Amino acid sequence: MGEKSYVIENLSPVELLGSGEENLNVIREYFPKMKIVARGEVIRLIGDETDIERFGELFEYMQRHVEVYGEVTRKQIHNFFQGVSSESEEPEVLDEDVLVFGRGGKVVKARTPNQRRMVSRCKSHDMLFAIGPAGTGKTYTAVALAVKALRQREVKRIILARPAVEAGENLGFLPGDLRDKLDPYLQPLYDALRDMLPHQKLQSYLEDGTIEIAPLAFMRGRTLDHAFAILDEAQNATPLQLKMFLTRMGKSAKFLITGDVTQIDLPKHQQSGLLHATHILKNIKGIDFVYLDERDIVRHELVTRVIKAYGGEVNGER
Repeated sequence: MGEKSYVIENLSPVELLGSGEENLNVIREYFPKMKIVARGEVIRLIGDETDIERFGELFEYMQRHVEVYGEVTRKQIHNFFQGVSSESEEPEVLDEDVLVFGRGGKVVKARTPNQRRMVSRCKSHDMLFAIGPAGTGKTYTAVALAVKALRQREVKRIILARPAVEAGENLGFLPGDLRDKLDPYLQPLYDALRDMLPHQKLQSYLEDGTIEIAPLAFMRGRTLDHAFAILDEAQNATPLQLKMFLTRMGKSAKFLITGDVTQIDLPKHQQSGLLHATHILKNIKGIDFVYLDERDIVRHELVTRVIKAYGGEVNGER
């Protein structure tokens, strides 16, 4: 008989063991003669030395799996302990461009040179602007970087904001209360998160405030510590609004600002805060700019042709 303890590192016990230890109960089925006791982040084993050693190897694999994919299902646990690997789910296949593995094992990675430039510049700069036309993956890459930072415990929360600017439509004519009127503006952020996080995990993060999605105006008066904050569609923020957002930056925070200067929906007499920022912040140490173009478009090939046809001369609707 032997005894050993394992510590869960870089994960919450619930992520690994499941709600009510449902995942741990699956593991117990494979070690009927071994006592397995979980207390917080420590798992204590009492049993045969061979069982303890086998548990350690498989438990380590489970931890790496959750770190990469964000979750582990009961079926996957059965596969691990039966020696069966699920298709395309080996963490070892990671390459340097992979940011996160999303729902169903979807690989979310930087796919173009400028998207990879976004990833590398985000590592070396606490404030980054990503500017480019529709379909270049600015928002998607930004959200993936934020999810990765949250999973790796580099930040404690994600803040996603957008200006609620009417693009040829009148908010007053939309049905519902204020939230119902604003949610359509924030939908692309929800869509990206749904690709990258399990449904229950995303709902939990939204409910407890780990992930917050809100109109830009809701950022006023706050200090965002230990946060990865993204301002999307920044071309529709005025210079004062953008200054307000940028000055929310707190300790151990990352700020990523995305926008398309060819799709400005502000009234003609108002200057775009994003255009203003490209001039006054371009030489500030710690702030960097990445410019994406039609070569980075990852949507249908016709989008590239449309962008070229318009030539960036008129505002369009995404």
